[in-house]
Order: sequence, then C-alpha cells, then structure tokens
Amino acid sequence: MGENLYLIFLSLLLFLISSATIPDDIRLSPNANFPVRQAEKLIRQLNLLPKDAVESIDDDDDSSLAPKLVEKRFKFPNILHSGDSVKDLGHHAGYYRIQHSHAAKMFYFFFESRNNKKDPVVIWLTGGPGCSSELAVFYENGPFTIANNLSLASNLLYVDQPTGTGFSYSSDVRDIRHNEGGVSDDLYDFLQAFFAEHPHYAKNDFYITGESYAGHYIPAFAARVHKGNKAKEGIQINLKGFAIGNGLTDPAIQYKAYTDYSLDMGIITESQYKRVNKLLPACELAIKLCGTDGTVSCMASYVVCNSIFNKIIRIAGDINYYDIRKKCEGSLCYDFSNMEKFLNQKSVREALGVGAIEFVSCSTSVYMAMLMDWMRNLEVGIPALLEDGIKLLVYAGEYDLICNWLGNSRWIHAMEWSGQKEFVASPTVHNAGHMVPMDQPKAALEMLKRWTQGELAEATAKSEDGIAVM
Repeated sequence: MGENLYLIFLSLLLFLISSATIPDDIRLSPNANFPVRQAEKLIRQLNLLPKDAVESIDDDDDSSLAPKLVEKRFKFPNILHSGDSVKDLGHHAGYYRIQHSHAAKMFYFFFESRNNKKDPVVIWLTGGPGCSSELAVFYENGPFTIANNLSLASNLLYVDQPTGTGFSYSSDVRDIRHNEGGVSDDLYDFLQAFFAEHPHYAKNDFYITGESYAGHYIPAFAARVHKGNKAKEGIQINLKGFAIGNGLTDPAIQYKAYTDYSLDMGIITESQYKRVNKLLPACELAIKLCGTDGTVSCMASYVVCNSIFNKIIRIAGDINYYDIRKKCEGSLCYDFSNMEKFLNQKSVREALGVGAIEFVSCSTSVYMAMLMDWMRNLEVGIPALLEDGIKLLVYAGEYDLICNWLGNSRWIHAMEWSGQKEFVASPTVHNAGHMVPMDQPKAALEMLKRWTQGELAEATAKSEDGIAVM
C-alpha cells in the first residue's frame, strides 16, 4: 500500500514538473520521463564481464592458494615525452582480488615517490562514476607527462573503481556496486591487501584524494578507513586527511548553485535564470524523498534535478561544462582517444598484465549502476571525521560549471562542526576548470604540499600560486 501511494505521488510530482506554468522550452522532455521500470530492468541486466579473461590472474576464486594481490613492476613500451624524470621511478601495476566479492578484480597503479619513501601515501580516485584513474595518470598528476606532479611529494596509488571501471572487472554481475557502502568496503579491503604487501609504507601518512564524483567516494571511503581503525579490524592506516577537487558532495546545495553560477559567469541571462529556477522546488522535494527512501526516489531526483543542468547546457550550446572557456568536443567534452589507443595496444596490455581487456576511459555501465547513489548527501559523515582530527581540503577550478566552486563553497560553509568558523582549507584555483591538476599542475602540487604541511591557510590568505579562498 505504501509503495503504491509513493508511486502515485511520484507520478503526480513528475506531471507537475512537465505541465506546470513554465514556458514550453523548459519543460521536462517527454523523452526524458522517469523510467522506473526501464531503469530497474537496465540495472538488473548490466553486464561488466570482459570479452576475454585476464591472462595473468588466477580466476579460480575457490582456490585458497590464489594470491589476493598480484603486482608487477612495469615499463611502458614506446612511451613518449616521459623524459629522464621518470627513468628511475618505481612503477607498479597490479590486480587485487576483492575479498568480499564473487569474482571481482581491482586494477591499480602504484608509483614510488621521487623524493623519499617516507613521503605520504596518496590514493587518487577519479569520478564519473565509472571513469578510470588512468585519466589522472596521463592527463593530470601522474609521472608521465608533466614535471609538477604528485610523485614529487608522495607515493601515489591510482585505483580503477568501482568494479567495471578501466581495467577492473568481474565475471559475475553480482559484483556491480550501486552505493557508497559497497564501493568503500572494496577500497578498504584493497588497502588492507596493499599494505600487507608493502608493510614498509603502512606507517606513512595516508591521504585520500580525487575529483568530481569522487566527492561521493572520498568521504565514504575516509569514514570506512576511520571506522576500521577504531574497530582495529586489520592493519592500522595512518589516515591524516582527505581532499576533494571539484566534487559532487551535497547535491541539495550544489544543484541550487547551478543557476547562480551560470548567471554570474554570463552563461544565462536574467530572464533565463528566473525561468530555470522554477524547477528548483521540484528538485528540492525529490532530493528530500531520496534522503528518506533511498531507492527508486533517488532515481527520480536524478532525473528531476538534472533537468536544471540540462536546460542550462541547452541554452549555452556547445560549451564545455568542465571548462566554460572551451567548446565541448566529443562525448566527454575532452578528447582522451590517444590514451585509450595507447592502453589498448597489445604490448602495453602485456606490460601491465591485463590480458585482452579492452580499456575505455569511462564506463556507461558503471555510471548507470550508480544512479541511485547520485543525489545522496555525503557531507553528513564529514563533521565526525573533522572532530576526530582528520583534515579536509576542498578545492575547485574557477571555470568548472558541473561541480562549480560556488556550490562547493556553500556546502562547506553550511557544514556544522566545532571548527566551522575557522575552516579555511577551501581554495579556488584560478585559470582552471574541472581538472585542476591538468590545467594548473604547479598550483595543484603546491596546494597539496602546503595542505599536508599545515601551511595552506597562509598561502590562500595571500592568494599565492593562483589559489584563493572560496
């Protein structure tokens, strides 16, 4: 009975959105109606199986002799522009058999610090959901293409997650993750195996970093590590802090910032601003329902709230919503085809030990599987971490629309905790879009170094290195 009443209410909500006294050009399109049954059917049918088995991994999960983590040193063949700077750098690639899965394998890169092995261990998580962390390896802060990268200051881990992302895969559809609980448990299990394999890094300071949809992953993962430490579940992980770049963390606040940011940046006019804002009440109500129900209602909130963003993009035309200074080219607004071609070369796959798995930058299947997680608020778990002394850094490039600095600034300043008034670790990075380490590598490196050393407040107060307080 309750479910029927809910569906009736949901239908009424969507009817009101599409038929309210709003000009025809900003109604929710009939082609974008709420596909409850279709979406549920699609999610059930998602298949993340690779075309071929991974050649270098024992896929017999029933075998107690199969190692949990298989890692190898590697050297890329025919790599261009790497230079002498990476000549002596320790490169590792590997697979981890996810402990609480049916047949999932998590792929990762590990790069040793060029400075000191006692430098912090930093894990990087790319968002999407479903986008590979290899994007960061080759285009942002990895050791191959730029001089100002994180390996100058830390030991770097890049993980393809959730299952089905990048080179990570499963031969069992039950390993698909749909929420942060499953994602963070997998990452925590991976860390335990990694530090068991590399015990000399276990006592190093540990930081969690990433961008975009990792604004969901990172707080949940940090909370999972902290929980494991407090419960003494396994190896103690020396978690010192977590950093979110251009993230989606509190959708209820951030989605309301779309129109304000777009108006301030000249993307929409005042009259367009007023019209699009008429969609906000429906978005707010849908998000509230997601917060209490957490299942089908979260799919509804995704559709309803993204009608705001989609309308702005239709007005803006071919704008790159990751960097409004540029035009959108291709399905991701950036051309990552060279990386995909490189990683799909047979010699490269053999060097990495990934067999014949086809690499794609971003997985549509993983994206769809996580849709009901999209509108959940991950800010709620952060204050407890801050109260226990774990540091937070939230930064954003000034020209990013999709996870803009304004929305991030608002949720940070709305977050209630004992250090709320003094909190300053929320810089805006000038002349950068969504991918800050790609656009401003020197500023990104300095920001991370100063934050880990407790010196960021002084730098942002002086607006040094293209960084200013939000």
